[in-house]
Amino acid sequence: MKKFIDDPNSLLDTSLQGFAKAHADILELNPEPRFVYRKQRKSGKVALISGGGSGHEPLHSGFVGFGMLDAACPGQVFTSPTPDQMMAAAEAVDGGAGILFIVKNYAGDVMNFEMAGEMLALPNASVLVNDDISLPKSHSIGRRGVAGTTIVEKIVGAAAEAGADLASCKALGERVNQATASLGVALTSCTVPALGHPTFALNADEMEYGVGIHGERGRETVKLAGASEIVAQLTDHIAEELPIAPGSKALLHVNGFGGTPLIELHLVYELAWQQLTRRGLSIQRSLVGNFTTSLDMAGCSLTLTLLDDEMVAYWDAPVNTAALRWGC
Repeated sequence: MKKFIDDPNSLLDTSLQGFAKAHADILELNPEPRFVYRKQRKSGKVALISGGGSGHEPLHSGFVGFGMLDAACPGQVFTSPTPDQMMAAAEAVDGGAGILFIVKNYAGDVMNFEMAGEMLALPNASVLVNDDISLPKSHSIGRRGVAGTTIVEKIVGAAAEAGADLASCKALGERVNQATASLGVALTSCTVPALGHPTFALNADEMEYGVGIHGERGRETVKLAGASEIVAQLTDHIAEELPIAPGSKALLHVNGFGGTPLIELHLVYELAWQQLTRRGLSIQRSLVGNFTTSLDMAGCSLTLTLLDDEMVAYWDAPVNTAALRWGC
């Protein structure tokens, strides 16, 4: 394993120290319990807090700042943060209008955010993100939260910035989640630093279809295909999940898992745009890049969000974070 790492045990803390210094105009780091929080806080607004295991950068810490998250709680690599992190973050960024937790649907994240919400002496609510359609709706633990989390955090973050109350922010987040579907494919596994080797192996003529973001295997191992065929399969499955009608407005997000170059991600975007517009969709907004990663995994996911006018306005609203920045 060749990595720029001295010790896997100190990787997260040292990385967060560098991240905070690199973006000191936007955010600050609380080292213990560990959370990143917005430097310029705003009273009277709902405070948005998210978090999860590290290894998905820039999710979530990269989305702390004006127009998105007020705080993010990173756990160790692919490991949920603990309730004390969420509680301390909530107390630090409370603006007097309540706390909204945005939680990806993984058992550890759900359990620990629920515990934090129950123990927190502040009004709070949660939005559960479960946009990964690789699993059936009837799955025992439900569908996972993946790249659609970025879309939820941006749109709800803008609403909170504009003064929406806690109930409205929660309802909006749930509406965005319900209008969002994601599906991913991997060409390689990833290497968890503490493990020191790839979490699974693929032959040169294989790919993993329907992967999550924790280095796990996907729904099935299939033969490697050309980009056009892969994208056609992804868009077909997404179109089966969402109520797409001719003229529907949508946001198309092509997300890299950390090991795929932008030249390939933009190629995937073009192919997906062609496939979806043939179905009568109007792709009005886009996001392409590495935003919800799985360390160094080669692969990508497609996320489609069906938009209404309110969502478009909030997506376009100014944002100033380490990973997303426009209109400021």
